[in-house]
Amino acid sequence: MIVNTKCECGHQNHVGTVLCESCGKPLYDDLGDAPLEMRYDGVARRSQKANPSVLDRVWNFFSSVKVAIYLILATLVGSILGSIYPQENTFLNIDPAKYYKDTYGWTGDLYYKLGLSDTYGSWWFIGLLVCIGTSLVICSLDRVLPLYRALSKQQIRKHLNFILRQKIVYADTIPSIGSEPAKAEAWVEEAAAKLRKKGYRVHTDGAALLAEKHRFSRWGPYVNHIGLIIFLLAVLMRGLPGWQLDEYVGFLEGEPTKIPETHYFLKNEQFNVEFYTEDEMTEKFRDKGQTVAKLYETKAVLYECTADCDGTNGEPKLKELTRQSITVNHPLNYKGLLAYQFDYSQTPRLLSVKPLLKNKQTGQSYGPFTLKMKNPVDMYDAGPYKLKLKDYFPDFSINDKGVPITVSNEPNAPAFVFTITGPGIPADGQAYLYFPREIDKEKYSQDKINGAFGSEWDISVNSMADVEIANFTSYLNIRRDTALPYIFAGAGLFLVGVVMGLYWQHRRIWIRFDEGNKMSLGAHTNKNWYGLRNEVAGMLNKMGIEIAPKQLSNEVNKT
Repeated sequence: MIVNTKCECGHQNHVGTVLCESCGKPLYDDLGDAPLEMRYDGVARRSQKANPSVLDRVWNFFSSVKVAIYLILATLVGSILGSIYPQENTFLNIDPAKYYKDTYGWTGDLYYKLGLSDTYGSWWFIGLLVCIGTSLVICSLDRVLPLYRALSKQQIRKHLNFILRQKIVYADTIPSIGSEPAKAEAWVEEAAAKLRKKGYRVHTDGAALLAEKHRFSRWGPYVNHIGLIIFLLAVLMRGLPGWQLDEYVGFLEGEPTKIPETHYFLKNEQFNVEFYTEDEMTEKFRDKGQTVAKLYETKAVLYECTADCDGTNGEPKLKELTRQSITVNHPLNYKGLLAYQFDYSQTPRLLSVKPLLKNKQTGQSYGPFTLKMKNPVDMYDAGPYKLKLKDYFPDFSINDKGVPITVSNEPNAPAFVFTITGPGIPADGQAYLYFPREIDKEKYSQDKINGAFGSEWDISVNSMADVEIANFTSYLNIRRDTALPYIFAGAGLFLVGVVMGLYWQHRRIWIRFDEGNKMSLGAHTNKNWYGLRNEVAGMLNKMGIEIAPKQLSNEVNKT
């Protein structure tokens, strides 16, 4: 192993440096006379350590371009697998295990069991994204820091061996100069003026010259990497609570419903659907006798909850924020919260009733009082009588042991158990079971049960005017993506890096005079060698040296 020491120019190089960071002299004896490898200007990188530690081995693994390509290919394969069938997070009220098997057969069942139905939220896919991000960070640091060090320490008068082993070379004597240093310096200044007209930034040191332009293009790939890192971080941040919301929620008419993972409530005040008439429909649908919806519209009100949002201490305190009509492709939009019209169902559901408390013996009625099917209050007044809600079953049923239960929290078959107190009633009150729906009264024998309680009371409504029914449930796709601006920023930065590296090239020209009139010229670019050869040849021709661009090739000069 060769341990680099100070170069003859006096610069101390890091171990592993191939070309002196200052003068460019090759530091290894086995480089021959072939054109120099100018990647990162021969500066040492951490991944090239001769005796790496454990941390260095991890660094070397992620700094490998080959490893990065494998990671990207693995991620692409995972993305392809995840797009074979729809992902389960796109379903609404569907059991994914049953759906995949019934819809796609054994392949769908296998797809679900392998976890591919949730590919983009799986630990292995997220792990691949993390590895790609790690590779981008380490690849960039492993290369950009040495490159910056090399470009910031350039010496104007480069080593002769460095100049003559570039891919573009010209070496000859200039007879008109002779051995006078002043004339060599004047020749360099004249050449510098012509290069400045071509957009080069020129630095001179006596009879030596360094002309450079578009150095910023060298940072294009690293700007790409920064953009991709921001993009990947934003994608990963979507998995954190509050950064992304993509839920399908049903909103019953007339009932404020909490939007998951937010402090917002949304009320579907009215849902409207219009259908095409037979004259408006195409023959294809008319012949099949299908009805085709022309318009879905949800008249929505968005609220902000200010207190009791969970409903444990009573009804939530809501503050109205905005009212908007939601139609297909025209969502409600409030500070990044979007509500898209997704679907609807026409399933009448009871919201509230205004019943009367009646004495069966006297026929006297008291009330009415408002009884809501969701989150009912504990106490009600009906004239001189009070009704205390002892128990509530939103979806009433009786289990195998004969015990009343609720099947769900949705008021599909609501049942209320009251304790009635007031004049003529014992102090401990009178129990009463009430089913607002007639079908449930008959199914579960409400009158028979209350007769067993010895009740002389009846709770009922006089007419349908005292019944509030919701006919439609509007299904909305609620979205909020806090990470989206960062995704766009990362993508935009990536495109900036692409433009930087695609439309500009870093070009450098070195000139030095030795023994008075011996001129040596070397030039390097990271791409578009033809353009650089033409620029060098044009400058030399204007300086009185007739030469074709092809003659500047180092290979041609050797032959």
